[in-house]
Amino acid sequence: MGRNFLQLSNKAGLSLLIICIFLFVSCKDDNKNLPQTEDVTIETPVVLDVTGSSIQLQATLSLTGDAVLSKRGFCYSTSANPTIYNIAVTANADKTFSATLDGLLANTTYYIRAFVNIYNGETVYSPEIEATTAEATQDEQLAQYKAPTYADNYISIAAWSMRSQWNLANVHDPTVMKADDGYYYMYQTDASYGNVTDGHGHFHARRSKDLVNWEYMGSTMDAAPDWVKTKLNEMRTEMGLAPIDNPSYGFWAPVARKVAAGKYRMYYSIPINNYIKTGAANTDANFDNSWTERAFIGMMETSDPAGNVWEDKGYVVCSSTDKNLNWSRNSLNDWNAYFKWNAIDPTYIITKTGDHWLIYGSWHSGIVALQLNPETGMPLNTLGSPWDINALPGYGTLVATRSISNRWQGSEAPEIIYNPATDYYYLFTAYDELSVAYNTRVCRSKNITGPFTGIDGTNITTGGDMYPVVTHPYKFNNSYGWVGISHCAIFNDENGNWFYSSQGRFPADIAGINASNAIMMGQIRSIRWTSDGWPVVMPERYGAVPQVPIKESELIGNWEHIDLSYNYGKQDASSIMTLGSDHKITAGTWQGGTWSYDAGKQILTANGVELCLQREVNWEASPRIPTIVYAGYNAKKTYWGKKVE
Repeated sequence: MGRNFLQLSNKAGLSLLIICIFLFVSCKDDNKNLPQTEDVTIETPVVLDVTGSSIQLQATLSLTGDAVLSKRGFCYSTSANPTIYNIAVTANADKTFSATLDGLLANTTYYIRAFVNIYNGETVYSPEIEATTAEATQDEQLAQYKAPTYADNYISIAAWSMRSQWNLANVHDPTVMKADDGYYYMYQTDASYGNVTDGHGHFHARRSKDLVNWEYMGSTMDAAPDWVKTKLNEMRTEMGLAPIDNPSYGFWAPVARKVAAGKYRMYYSIPINNYIKTGAANTDANFDNSWTERAFIGMMETSDPAGNVWEDKGYVVCSSTDKNLNWSRNSLNDWNAYFKWNAIDPTYIITKTGDHWLIYGSWHSGIVALQLNPETGMPLNTLGSPWDINALPGYGTLVATRSISNRWQGSEAPEIIYNPATDYYYLFTAYDELSVAYNTRVCRSKNITGPFTGIDGTNITTGGDMYPVVTHPYKFNNSYGWVGISHCAIFNDENGNWFYSSQGRFPADIAGINASNAIMMGQIRSIRWTSDGWPVVMPERYGAVPQVPIKESELIGNWEHIDLSYNYGKQDASSIMTLGSDHKITAGTWQGGTWSYDAGKQILTANGVELCLQREVNWEASPRIPTIVYAGYNAKKTYWGKKVE
């Protein structure tokens, strides 16, 4: 049987060789007739008609020689130099082709280019034109709006081969910055549904012009830089330990910032998942009564985020301890952490006086601030030995902790911003475990090193639970809701509009969705600011809904109201609240209370609570439509809501 199979294989191989030779010759002969990009030109598009919500276009292409074209059409954006990765519509397959851009915003200027895709996958663009839609009434603007249609359950496109369709699928621990080219760039922890990004580099990137449509760009780092292993083993030698030949690396939680015109920095975390004592991989079976090794923070720079090529600048800081060489751990249930400052989850800020600071830390003892050299991006002062920070405390100044006495606390993922409108620094952190209970808190300070205080006056720098709750697991009707909503990025559009981004997870054990809690959808939400200067995050995700003024008459009716107060590991669910035409609350938790509306500030005051209003997408409706949402605080309480009728 084996011999017959071998004979058959030899015959099949000979046939395959003949076919390959034939195909090679045929393809070689045909290649001379296939166009290159220089063989295709497109004339400047012509605008045929304009309305308040549409632009009709026509373009003509010229070809040299025979042509093999796949498709043609028009791409457009509200920013210059649109590509097919912004928004694109296809057209008829003629040399002169036309199409209509629908669902546009009224009185808005769009940048438009015609495009042609050729056989080898390249794209040819026409010169760019600008076209402005006509005026429209507020009602017309909302009627013309089209909500995003991408599915939250992205399992069907989760595979690596489908990455061009991901949009915000497979996002975890995002960081977002706006670059000089008008794009928002997003980078993230190495995490994906089914681990599909494994083997494809680290700190994956995507970009967007409108915060709704995102283009996947690939990884920013091919492999762990050589300096990590070198630095690790230099330290182990000084500690009297054997080197680790093959460290187990993690690639976690970068932060990206524009630090000057044409200059961008990314700080990233690489933890080592081997035991300190023996260097063995971190498994229960290998436990050697020591803690696992330290984490390292490194830095990369680029002048061209669109090119996605970053130059690694090396070591910045590592996990440090005040316990010297006492790395022993009694058992796997011992949580008296060896490291005091854990070098993960960096965030970066340039203060109002031009100083540069790295804020980092998690779980072990709290969050610290480390001043940097603005020119190099490296620590301004000498760090000293990371196992004896009492001798030279160069690893940072404590700015936030849940408890001075607890070396293992559920807080991590700092994100810091400065808002010139309020003259405060805001420090956001993630609380609790990340799969379900993850929730976001915020505190603020007039100084970068604190003291930071919560909305209830608690001094978070000296230790205490942080309030308010900014995001929390929740559930509106007609949905699974979301959990694990934290490790946020906070950024603005340079026009005073602020945004919150994080991953959101489906709850566990949703029928028909395998490993539903492993779904990690990138989410972006608008931020409003209360009258006393606290950021509130809108409950529904950002969908570029036209922000036409909200009329008082629109507020009358039913709302889904959520008390978003802290509720460990559980989703806060909505209930119906009704605002009556007589300014009384006629149903719901606040029944019997009254409401009023400040149209100029878009503030609804219900039962004495100030609620910031915004037009957003009703993501739970089918089809999705615009609605009005609110968010607000009252002491330690947080409230979310959306209009449903």
